[in-house]
Amino acid sequence: MATRFLGSSGIEVTRVGLGTWAIGGGPWWGETDDAESIRAIHAAVDAGVNLIDTAPAYGFGHSEEVVGRAIQDRRDRVVLATKCGLWWDDDTGSVFFQQSGKTVRRSLDPRTIRIEVEASLRRLGTDRIDLMQTHWQATPEAPTPIADTMACLMRLRDEGKIRAIGVSNATPAQMDEYLAAGAIVSCQPRYSILDRSIEADVLPYCQKRGIATLVYSPLEQGLLTGKIGMDRQFGAEAARHMIPWFRPENRRRVLDMLARWEDLCDRHACSMAQLVIAWTVAQPGVTCALCGARRPEDAEENAGAGSVHLDDADMARMRRDAEALGQPGT
Repeated sequence: MATRFLGSSGIEVTRVGLGTWAIGGGPWWGETDDAESIRAIHAAVDAGVNLIDTAPAYGFGHSEEVVGRAIQDRRDRVVLATKCGLWWDDDTGSVFFQQSGKTVRRSLDPRTIRIEVEASLRRLGTDRIDLMQTHWQATPEAPTPIADTMACLMRLRDEGKIRAIGVSNATPAQMDEYLAAGAIVSCQPRYSILDRSIEADVLPYCQKRGIATLVYSPLEQGLLTGKIGMDRQFGAEAARHMIPWFRPENRRRVLDMLARWEDLCDRHACSMAQLVIAWTVAQPGVTCALCGARRPEDAEENAGAGSVHLDDADMARMRRDAEALGQPGT
């Protein structure tokens, strides 16, 4: 699979990466089969994917533990990315959400970052993290100067515990502050053909400055695969329940749009998921699409998108159809 540089780091990542939020399980994603998740990770790497993205907050460490077990015999084939900034050990930071009896807070305090990094290294079973990203940014209720956050991350880099620094869910103004205090090589924003809001600011900002973008939810949590029909139901705590596109009236419109793209799948000999991923990674400024998978066959399918190349006319047609859907409403 073709690779692209992770900003100025010199690290090369594949156009399709593996996102492991769902592997963490919990109320948002339901029960997971760890053995199946490990097989999915192996399938992704064997299919050519080299970037695996995880975070402590994915199942309160569970995703990192599963990823760690999966990559022990193939660590040198993996660019390992995780995050810091969501904290639940004490009352440091501002409250973000509550789940499974834990209060999760946003904290980019140097003290909590260092504790998080050490815990991630243990769970992942590795001596270095290739890309450490700030998961969510500090809030005015519990502000930590970005300069202080960066100073801590750069010390960790100097110690060899992390190789490169990135951000997630950050605005251009926040990235300005990061760049004033040090070097960031990537940004991880939400992006899909249905949610293109970052095209107005984050994507051109990163493209101009040579910052890689690792976009998450490119398949809108499976909706854009075409495999989630109108009869599929989700619990009140499920992650998909919180996305307006999954509401029946909105879902119907998305599925109708996907049905009109079947000729494109036939022309490019690809699945719907591969078609959508290929569109995503071809957009200006997008470095890599992080695609979740809990089954080996899904991981292999997503990886196959790396060899699908769409022409300009096909991509323009898909964009027009998505734009015609408008906003999903609430």
